[in-house]
Amino acid sequence: MRVIIFTNGDFSSPQDILPWDVLIAADGGARHLMKLGLTPGWVIGDMDSLTAPERVALKDAGAKLITYPARKDETDLELALHKAREFQPDEIVIYAALGARWDMTFSNLLILAHPALSELNARLIDGTQELRVLQNHKTMQIDGAPGDTVSLIPLAGDAVGISTYGLEYILKDDTLIFGAARGVSNVLSDTRATITLRGGLLLVVHIRQGEALVQAIKLATL
Repeated sequence: MRVIIFTNGDFSSPQDILPWDVLIAADGGARHLMKLGLTPGWVIGDMDSLTAPERVALKDAGAKLITYPARKDETDLELALHKAREFQPDEIVIYAALGARWDMTFSNLLILAHPALSELNARLIDGTQELRVLQNHKTMQIDGAPGDTVSLIPLAGDAVGISTYGLEYILKDDTLIFGAARGVSNVLSDTRATITLRGGLLLVVHIRQGEALVQAIKLATL
């Protein structure tokens, strides 16, 4: 099962939306879906980004609105992820999570490492870019095309015991130093790569080539 979540950030690739089983909007993310002629099953948040007529239109179209107070500890995306977890999905794909507000962009990236959500197979997609977080003692598989860019960026300190297969620049039980750029702009040397991490936290950014992205979308719809 795939859950797709739309947030209220920038969204520029409507043709690349993957198929979904459950569609959730985090507050103003519903506006992106309305422009595409789509209705989310749920709209979750404090609703400060939606006008009253938009909220009425969403209800009339069959969306369930779950409203939270404006003064809350969680972002709308965090609340949407907790809702998504109820469906026990195989994966969660988040769109429109990046944008002009850097505080929200960083928060949306780091929410993938939230302890209560770490078991979720979640990724952010922005055009040809996919962003995921690799936790310690875990292995991640990347499917793409030779020549795709893969960057490994340490979060929360040094990332240790990194081993990679299928990347041009191989790491074997290696360390990437927090703040250093060594892991940026590696390249897929095959159609599949694996990354294993013994300790720390890694942001993994996969940038597909144009044709590889088209093929990935086709495969996802089969």
